Amino acid sequence: MSLDFATLSQLRRSHPGWRLLVADHAPLVVSFLQQAFIKPNVRVMAQTELESRLEDLLFQLREREGDKLFPRSAREYLDDWAQHDKGWLRKFYPPGSDEAHFDLTPATEKAIAWLESLTQREFVGTESRLLTIFELLRQMISGTEADPDTRIRELQAQRDEIDREIERVQAGDFKLLDDTALRDRFQQVSSTARELLSDFREVEQNFRQLDLQVREQIATWEGRKGELLSRIFGERDAISDSDQGRSFRAFWDFLMSPASQDELTELLEKVFELEAVSSFEKDKRLKRIHYDWLDAGEHTQRTVARLSQQLRRYLDDQAYLENKRIMQMLDGISARAMAVREQIPTGDFFSIEMPSADIQLPMERPLHNLPLKPVLDTEIEVADSSEISTDALYNQINIDKQRLKAQVRQCLQTQQQVSLTDVIEQHPLQHGLAELVAYLSIAGSDRHALFDDSHQDQIRWQDEEGYWRQAQLPRIIFIRP
Repeated sequence: MSLDFATLSQLRRSHPGWRLLVADHAPLVVSFLQQAFIKPNVRVMAQTELESRLEDLLFQLREREGDKLFPRSAREYLDDWAQHDKGWLRKFYPPGSDEAHFDLTPATEKAIAWLESLTQREFVGTESRLLTIFELLRQMISGTEADPDTRIRELQAQRDEIDREIERVQAGDFKLLDDTALRDRFQQVSSTARELLSDFREVEQNFRQLDLQVREQIATWEGRKGELLSRIFGERDAISDSDQGRSFRAFWDFLMSPASQDELTELLEKVFELEAVSSFEKDKRLKRIHYDWLDAGEHTQRTVARLSQQLRRYLDDQAYLENKRIMQMLDGISARAMAVREQIPTGDFFSIEMPSADIQLPMERPLHNLPLKPVLDTEIEVADSSEISTDALYNQINIDKQRLKAQVRQCLQTQQQVSLTDVIEQHPLQHGLAELVAYLSIAGSDRHALFDDSHQDQIRWQDEEGYWRQAQLPRIIFIRP
């Protein structure tokens, strides 16, 4: 984007981040929102709690600066910050709640991040960022190389370098990263991790913007409904197939992998045990940043699902209103016909496109249908019950749901989340399909469980006769509350 005079003038008038930076109460707004949302990584907060926190801050500031500096109440300030001409907060009502909630807008988060970058840092690392640039360039060149011989030569060169490194390690000739290099790399990891966390709000905002555009198309559409639905689903595919959609999907798939989470947890624990890092980084929340990613990503996924549900309900309402409009038109035609029945206009006063109407007169229907009398055979033959097995009446299976829930909780004791496949691997099915259905019932009633329709899992078990059975179902993930 070109930062010419016209563009910057437009941004200054319309961008909420710029409006926040030039606002009179910008220090109050930024300091409060940074402490309330960004620092503790809170995605959404109820109005009552947010008002209480802002009232406490205003009381402290009035005690120190005087009563005239901030004369309005906390609720008035929050409502003002959520107005369209400010756009620093998003005020909404979550499903099933009659209390307003607030969330930061992506523009506000960007403005606060830019202000944080203005503060002087104790240490500015450059080596790790340069190495990252080199590594990304190598991945781009290697990932687009179509010549097999060239790729083989590159892999052989990497293998030779690894062999030489192994020989140096075996000979005791290897270098360790000093404290400066460790702090340099850790600073870059910390910065990238927090930037990644802030990107989720922008992804949600883009999905909400897509939902708004679709509603506008529905409200102003004058063509056929089939063309409208085709365009709507085309837009949804466009956002899923966009660079942002595919990148977010790849990130989410990687993050949802239990192996990736275990590796991240192990790496972060080892890094924080390093003396150079523990003395440099005081904020231990980074140690659990991957769980914050998981919460933020799950919130984004739930937002997308809720928007899809609202859009489907909106389409149903539109169909109802259209049918109601057709009935009103028919009633109007009937009323006008009744009004002119005594003075019928001469000549052709009305025309229809169809040459004739498909009329079915009431008298064409039969006045009476002969009832069909069932023929009942009152003679009951007594069957020979000696060959009928009644074992099936007594071999009913009783599935103990409490035992299954306990097995899920046991698996969650050592990890943040676990899939149903992992649970069954540790605790094989004892009663086959009935027990699998019980697991599905437990997951359906557990608000912390997720159904990932984009992945299919196969579950196998052996029945009582020794045959192997197999079921395919969406991936089910249990998450530790």
